Amino acid sequence: MPNPMLLRRFFKHLHRLLVSAIIHPPKTFNMSIRKAVITAAAPDQKSLPLQSLVDRNGRDTTALQLIIEEAVSAGAEEICIVICPGTEENFVKASGELAGRLTFIEQDSPRGYGDAILRARDFVGDESFLHLVSDHVYISESEKSCARQIVELAKRENCAVSAVQAQRENMLPYFGTVKGLREANSTDLYRISKIIEKPTPTLAEQELVVAGLRASHYLCLSGMHVLTPLVMELLEEHVARAPAGTNIQLSPALSELANRQQYLALEIAGVRYNVGVKYGLLKSQLALALSGKDRDNILSQLLELVALHPISGTTSPEGDK
Repeated sequence: MPNPMLLRRFFKHLHRLLVSAIIHPPKTFNMSIRKAVITAAAPDQKSLPLQSLVDRNGRDTTALQLIIEEAVSAGAEEICIVICPGTEENFVKASGELAGRLTFIEQDSPRGYGDAILRARDFVGDESFLHLVSDHVYISESEKSCARQIVELAKRENCAVSAVQAQRENMLPYFGTVKGLREANSTDLYRISKIIEKPTPTLAEQELVVAGLRASHYLCLSGMHVLTPLVMELLEEHVARAPAGTNIQLSPALSELANRQQYLALEIAGVRYNVGVKYGLLKSQLALALSGKDRDNILSQLLELVALHPISGTTSPEGDK
């Protein structure tokens, strides 16, 4: 027998979609995705994207180069990086050979993540665009990069798309979290109905449960989106309404976007690593190494480290000094 609560949620969502279709009929967008916007204006992003890494091919690089290459792999020809004032020279150096593709915009009076994206409005113009955050590393488990996966879906469905990963309940304080209905005959595609920034577990249980996920798991944004020009309009409205000094987040604008246009979430075939969390840089580097050509060598070195530093011991092989 169908669950009455799930039926109510389904019909409520269906009603919202019907109303949205009447008030805001579908539009045809330019989904060629020539432009990408990378945000690097948060205080800790002054240095995180500049960190050195070794990529899957054993090449010395930076976290910034990896995220720029991610955008280029998806077809981006022009890339804007929103930065803190006075950091452009460091970002140019960390971009390597890709620096010629870049435009820099300073967030001189920071008002949050959403405000940083809004600074690129003139750069984006009336085009849909790819958006990435600068302190994440993406490792695809497909022949296509993670960014290309969402760009191809956005082109095919002619709508905004966000990459998501299922996360445990204890990770909710770190992410915008998505509610949506899984698309028919799909295991990784969802039609978004709501997004809440960093919800509490109680709020998530009440508002953001997604049928088909494991218990206590939720769909969380992965810092990678294809967005339509409407997002810039919504962010501008939020900035205009917010009291002075209020931080503007992206998630409320995305949630409103879901009520105005078709908006999909894709569980990408890949994994996102956040360089900015504790041990994040180390974890990102290990993930790159273990998915690359030096995997066997790295595994051998890790086993040697474990042998030298057993969990039960506290002294080195040479003893206390």
